[in-house]
Amino acid sequence: MARTSRPNRVRLANQILETIRGGRFEVGHHLREQQMGDLLQVSRTPVRAALALLAEHGVVEARRNQGFFLKATPEELHRLSLEVPLTADQDLYSDIVNDRLADRLPVSFTQAEIARRYDVDRMLLQRTLSRLVDDGLLERNPGRGWTFLPTLDTGLALQNSYDFRRTLEPNGLLLPTFRLDAGALERLRIQHHYLESHPRIASVDARQLFDTDAHFHETIAGFSGNIFLLQAIQQQNRLRRLLEFGGYVNRRRVRDWCREHLAILDALAASDNARAAELMLAHLGNAYRAVPAFTGTAAGSVAP
Repeated sequence: MARTSRPNRVRLANQILETIRGGRFEVGHHLREQQMGDLLQVSRTPVRAALALLAEHGVVEARRNQGFFLKATPEELHRLSLEVPLTADQDLYSDIVNDRLADRLPVSFTQAEIARRYDVDRMLLQRTLSRLVDDGLLERNPGRGWTFLPTLDTGLALQNSYDFRRTLEPNGLLLPTFRLDAGALERLRIQHHYLESHPRIASVDARQLFDTDAHFHETIAGFSGNIFLLQAIQQQNRLRRLLEFGGYVNRRRVRDWCREHLAILDALAASDNARAAELMLAHLGNAYRAVPAFTGTAAGSVAP
């Protein structure tokens, strides 16, 4: 059985911490692995590993043949956050993306060229290139080499993207086919509370921030019941991933969009879709206004 990597275990432990805070669990609360796994959409094995990590930090107590029980007080929980360690893969991934944003990497390159540039071993490079392909940033050329996929690399393209989303996303909330998934909404709420209340938001991996934002918009689009709307939002997320990967240096804006997302979720939970649509429209407008003057591929902070 594959072991849970330490970065993933730490991320999951932080999500469990946020669940505990959000649920206002009391000392002695039984943290059931299956229940936590169902809530966070992971299996029991990584949940058990994350709870074991929290036990090492004195947050929970592991009782033989009984499971895990909350040990920390609310005051102790409020002060605690576990740092996610960077891996060599994450370092190389960030280096490649940031070099492309700064025009230090061409649109197309060979594996030999990039191996010489970063002086890394073959296995690490292949893993990282595969992750870039999985994230929709790269594609393998028919012959040899790799090519970065098209992105929102001009100011006009970026404006058109936001105009398109402002036309589409708020109206998706008003479709008669819209159906809310309460479980998915609660998972979104937990993810956003975790980021909004994070004591060291600057330490959070930019990929996690982008993925949280993209998942929010795709989940809401999925509630619309319209497959074409969902596919359109997924395509917009693919186009903006490269440009916006480097756009989370403004962590104050991250907290702002988390709060804006949470307000939309609150309106949906109250069955006030008209209000949610108004908030979505305002949110996308705020996001676009937060974009600094576009200077090309190496543009600065782009808000989600």
